[in-house]
Order: sequence, then structure tokens, then C-alpha cells
Amino acid sequence: FLVLAFYLVMIYSDYTGYPFPTAPPVDPFAKIRVDDCGKTKGCFRYGKPGCNAETCDYFLSYRRIGADVEFELSADTDGWVAVGFSSDKKMGGDDVMACVHDDNGRVRIQHFYNVGQWAKEIQRNPARDEEGVFENNRVTCRFKRPVYVPREETIVDLHLSWYYLFAWGPAIQGSITRHDIDSPPVSERVVSIYKYEDIFMPSAAYQTFSSPFCLLLIVALTFYLLMGTP
Repeated sequence: FLVLAFYLVMIYSDYTGYPFPTAPPVDPFAKIRVDDCGKTKGCFRYGKPGCNAETCDYFLSYRRIGADVEFELSADTDGWVAVGFSSDKKMGGDDVMACVHDDNGRVRIQHFYNVGQWAKEIQRNPARDEEGVFENNRVTCRFKRPVYVPREETIVDLHLSWYYLFAWGPAIQGSITRHDIDSPPVSERVVSIYKYEDIFMPSAAYQTFSSPFCLLLIVALTFYLLMGTP
């Protein structure tokens, strides 16, 4: 029987050239849906008003899937994009997930821990179901990590609320370097994975008229024009 089976396999191989079916092609990266923001997932957008996952300077989404949280990140960079989970709004002592574009064109998901003002890569990486792409000078990625983890300094429990730190910047030979802007955006308040919001944060170019000084100046000029000159 074994001899007959081997003979049939050899005949099939000679006839088709492939004794077994080939693996199916890898699915292309599915674009990030912003229509779901505030409904079935939470989103943060930083950049121009009305921007989306393909046009914001920085974009992040999160949603619960069973015992995991799925994150989607995208930024206008050819290097890396990251999110940090912090107990305050300052860099230092933070659990960080970064999507890094390496020299081979791949986007890898890495785990870091902020030690002071620099990021140390941690070998224990909680990410799974990882995928990423570099297109149109943007790094975009998607991954999951568990909600609950054993108590450890470098990996936080996501069922607790944290400030989210948003950062992106260049990479050299697949290693992250300093972020693009001196003061990267931070969530205004702690974020709960159980609450889905769609939050927009204007970048510096669109914050001109939202500062208290500019608002006061506008009020003063308006009052001056309404009252007229003597």
C-alpha cells in the first residue's frame, strides 16, 4: 500500500509539477475605517481638521475584541509610529508599542519601555496578529494585545485607564530615533478601552486661533471696530 501511494504521488507530481496545493496568497493590508470611530472603536486624530487615517499627521484607534484590544496606528513618517500608556502626561516609565519601518521595507511591531527620555526595547512583546505596511510615505499598522496581563512593570493592564502618548519619527536601519516634534500630543484625560470616542486634536499649524491670547486679541479688535475710533 505504501509503495502504491508513493507511486501515485510521483505520478501526480510529474503531471502537475506540484505534488501539493500551493499556499494561498497573503491578504493585502485592509485600510483603516474611520466611519467606525466613536461607534465601534475609539479614535484619536491629530492634524488638519477633518483628516482621516490616511491624511492625519497621526492617527490611532482601539477596540475590544474578546480578551484583546486591537490597535491601529498610522502617521506621516517613513520611520516609526507609536502609542505609550502612561500614568501621567510625561514621558518616563511608560509602556510603549511601536510600529517600525525597517530597511527591508517591512513594518515590525516592537515593545518598548520609556526610561527617562529614551526608549528601551523589551524582548517580551505582548503584540499578536501583527500586520503593517509602508505606503505613500506613511507607516500604518494593526495589532492586538491582551487586556489583562500578569503584573509587570513594563506591560500595563489595559482594563485600567491611562493617558495615551502619541509619537512618531524617523528610523535609522530599523531603529527608532527622536520623535518628529518636541512636544508630541497627549490625550487630555485618561483613556478607557470601554469607552469609544472620536477625538480630534489640531496640530500646531491649526492651533493659532485657539490659544487664549489670540482669542483675547480677537475680542479686543472686535470691540475696537464696533466702538469706532474717536
